[in-house]
Amino acid sequence: MNRGLYRCTACDLQTSITAGTIFQDTRKPLKLWFQAMWYITNQKPGVSALGLQRVLGLGSYRTSWTWLHKLRCAMVRPGRDSLGGAVEVDETYIGGSKPGKRGRGAAGKVLVLVAAQEDGDRIGRIRLRRIPDASGKSLGEAVQEMVVPGSIVRTDDWAGYHGLDRRGYTHEVIRQDASIGENLLPLSNRVISLLKRWLLGTHQGAVQTSHLDYYLDEFTFRFNRRTSRSRGKLFYRLVQQAVAIEPVTASKIIGGANHNI
Repeated sequence: MNRGLYRCTACDLQTSITAGTIFQDTRKPLKLWFQAMWYITNQKPGVSALGLQRVLGLGSYRTSWTWLHKLRCAMVRPGRDSLGGAVEVDETYIGGSKPGKRGRGAAGKVLVLVAAQEDGDRIGRIRLRRIPDASGKSLGEAVQEMVVPGSIVRTDDWAGYHGLDRRGYTHEVIRQDASIGENLLPLSNRVISLLKRWLLGTHQGAVQTSHLDYYLDEFTFRFNRRTSRSRGKLFYRLVQQAVAIEPVTASKIIGGANHNI
């Protein structure tokens, strides 16, 4: 059609090539979107909305902020494989320094479950999931979503993990002490350290808890592809996933998806 749309000869419905993708309803040219995706995948530490706005010459900070969150949604591959083999699992809380209780049950913070797959003595793939609390129900359901049943799951002796055997896992308690502080789960704790450093470094710790899920998706995408020597392949994967997921509206992003709860 004259306006760049396609018309179905059977039902007369008009549509565009961007319909049903994260590019749906965009007023910017796709070339600019591809430039944004290339820049994002070529910056190993990630980018901020302000940095993306400056590089692309966007007139609105809100536009670059929305684009980044839409692309973070595309970093989650539909139907991605769960972790398997031997997996270390631990939790951490994300949030600024606040008075009161620390560790499990800390007030005003967001609890994130971290699963790190063993690859020899190195970290393989990871999964991050926000959870409402450290109860057995929350932890068990999160592990079940991230790890294939039959795998070895290594944790501390926190009571919330005691039901993993009944969920079909070989549960190994690495240490009897469930207190936070000792680094006896080296893989998962290494991921936790890198995650917090990334949030503080790239994003200056200015991540709202309502949008944390998007940042966890981006960190997972980058970490699991950290050994890739081809930036072009990362760009290609992001483009693939951008057209495979459902459209993401700005209103959903602004309100916070909370899709990992």
